Amino acid sequence: MKKKIIYIIFFCILSKLAMAAATDSSSSSDDYLNQYKSAKNLVNRGKKLESKGKTKKALKLYNSAYEKLVEANKKDNRNPDILNYLGFTLRKTGKLKEAEKYYLAGLKIKPNHNGINEYLGELYVKTGRMELAKERLEILKNCNCEEYGELKEVIEKN
Repeated sequence: MKKKIIYIIFFCILSKLAMAAATDSSSSSDDYLNQYKSAKNLVNRGKKLESKGKTKKALKLYNSAYEKLVEANKKDNRNPDILNYLGFTLRKTGKLKEAEKYYLAGLKIKPNHNGINEYLGELYVKTGRMELAKERLEILKNCNCEEYGELKEVIEKN
């Protein structure tokens, strides 16, 4: 009888531990998704501010977004969207070499990622590497997407 009670208690403890672990991992997963979504929101707000000429405020938002993206990337370092936004925030804050590394890492995972190809192309224009920018444009040529038009416009202005 005592053995049975001990087994029951042991089983209850194991069940509670398993449930706690499951809850922790799902909240951790939610955390990383929340970090990513929050960062994406900050980037979009930063873009709007930047278009209104409020560059300093935009840079603050990009820096905040970068911090959240670093945390999200720790949980999922193979997500091309996270890598794209990491590259974007770094590029916008002037850290071009670091930005390029994230863009290239994202392209290794998803070579036809529209956002990465556009933003990497813009980085190439900014760093005077027009041939590489045109290669990115060529990749976007048949996507029927706004990224193609935006990169084409940046290239033509330079």
